[in-house]
Amino acid sequence: MTVSITRRQFLKAAGAAGAVTVITGCTANLQQTEYLEAYVTAPEEGLPGEDLWYASTCRQCAAGCGIIVRVSEGRARKIEGNPQHPLNQGRLCARGQAGLQALYHPDRLHNALRQKDGRGSREFEPMYWDDAVLSVGAHLESVSDPSRIAFLAGGGTSDHLFHLAQRFMNALGAPPPLLYDLHSELEGRQVLHAAQNTLFGSSTLPLYDISGADVVFSFAANFLETWLSPVQYSAAFGRLRQGQAGKRGYIVQFESRLSNTAANADKWVSIKPGTEGLVALALGKIIVDEGWGHEISHRGHAVLYKNVSVGEIATASGVSTENLRRLARIFADADHQIALPGGGLSGSGDGITSVTAVQALNVIMGRLGVHGGLFLPGSAPGEGFVSPPRSTYADMLDLISRMRAGDVQILFIHGANPLFELPRAADFASALAEVPLVVSFASLLDETAVQADYILPDHSYLEGWGYQVVSPPSDRPVISGQQPVVRPLYDTRATADVLLALAQTLEGDVATALPWPNEVEYLKSVVTQLRDTGTSPITFWTQWRQQGGWWPQGQDVHGPSAGSVFQAPLAQPRVEFTGDVTQYPYLLHLYPSLTLSDGRGASLPWLQETPDPMTTVAWNTWIEINPQTAE
Repeated sequence: MTVSITRRQFLKAAGAAGAVTVITGCTANLQQTEYLEAYVTAPEEGLPGEDLWYASTCRQCAAGCGIIVRVSEGRARKIEGNPQHPLNQGRLCARGQAGLQALYHPDRLHNALRQKDGRGSREFEPMYWDDAVLSVGAHLESVSDPSRIAFLAGGGTSDHLFHLAQRFMNALGAPPPLLYDLHSELEGRQVLHAAQNTLFGSSTLPLYDISGADVVFSFAANFLETWLSPVQYSAAFGRLRQGQAGKRGYIVQFESRLSNTAANADKWVSIKPGTEGLVALALGKIIVDEGWGHEISHRGHAVLYKNVSVGEIATASGVSTENLRRLARIFADADHQIALPGGGLSGSGDGITSVTAVQALNVIMGRLGVHGGLFLPGSAPGEGFVSPPRSTYADMLDLISRMRAGDVQILFIHGANPLFELPRAADFASALAEVPLVVSFASLLDETAVQADYILPDHSYLEGWGYQVVSPPSDRPVISGQQPVVRPLYDTRATADVLLALAQTLEGDVATALPWPNEVEYLKSVVTQLRDTGTSPITFWTQWRQQGGWWPQGQDVHGPSAGSVFQAPLAQPRVEFTGDVTQYPYLLHLYPSLTLSDGRGASLPWLQETPDPMTTVAWNTWIEINPQTAE
């Protein structure tokens, strides 16, 4: 067989062969092989030994922080925060710094794979990408009922890809993709979105201006750890502690667990699990009944707390009436107070009611749209620039039920690992066995990818394109841009390109709905909607890449309007837990790790070796138990 190769390929192969021959000869007795990576093809704008910096977006969580990556001789060397980005302003957390290890992870898949001896066999054979696309396309054409095609996205799915997957599924006539991940569930993102829509008529998560507050009451909002936008709120915490006009910010954390945020608060109020919303109601009741607050009339607020009993809540929460009154006075007497509804409120089965009780404190104290209060960002120009809605656990159970009943013939999975993330009681494994074709886009062999028929590995986020709608926002709407900082290390392919190729294979309405030849052209057509009048598309595209996204130059926020919910008696959250208390006397409180998140960081050594700030445990996981209970 004759194979044509270029001069460059010949020199590269010859150089690599020589290096392997020499080095292997030196180390043969040590049973190891080393490889030299020659800097053969330099970027056009770079010189050997010269550092290049590329602006992009961190994808280690959903916050969407801007990053700049130092690239030297074709290799990414260091990740830092983008100082021009309004969200993180040059700062970056440990997970963001560890993104380099996600790029250079030794276990990354190098090419498309097919499992030849059945799911779970770990017997894979490589495939040419064109063959893989044609094979999956043939399976799609064989499905007579498009409603039997499903797409499951997770925390590793960027907003641009989710929006493209929506177009793809809609063109097929299939149900819209689900977006579910354990981290978002633990931080209560879906519940906060739903509550925001009900309370203020907005689908955008609000900005809590804690840097401008002098008293912060946090109800299980771990803003110094993993809650929503930890880098932004950690920076705001630093400004809060610096004080205003001689005042040092005061923080009270209501939480059943001594978290890192609770440890850094001025006062940690240990409450019974699930009673955060009840405590917020009791505080509001006391403030309104006593008429506390600076130049605030509570005449219209009394109806909100008509059915609230402070004594009953004191018994239920474990916080005495005296302490509740003392805390209510601290909150009411502040000049700039704010209450935060955290992710812990979503874990007791009545999350929206609990969030409403906390937001009611901001309403009765007039904290909507004022300094140190609650804001909403302006909207981005163009269409489709909204943060995708998170699916609920109930949505996942419905998908599992459909899979088990044989109503799902093809399942696409991107950025999710449901066999790891979901509780065993959901029994995702047996339902997955009933799906004839499973296609995974995982770049590592995780628990779910091993059970897939095809694995079509996506690029690392440092090798790919995209955008992220920043939610919660900074002081303005932000669309954070993502671009490759290095060339793909392996024969991986952007999932967006795979979907576009499948659309062209299927032809007809699907090809018409997704007409772009590749991901870059799709991205250009979408983001150029953001350009100002008078700016050419080429100029905007250059600015987009240089700046790391799009955002207005000045602040663009406004105060929300309180909805009709705040004109009638507030409902009291039901504190409910699964299991018979006589058989299960203890409560299981789940929380994401500061470094490992919901487990997605467990494959990165830098995060594994970082000691937990509360226990100093590294390279391990643990269970915490109350010392009195332990005795």
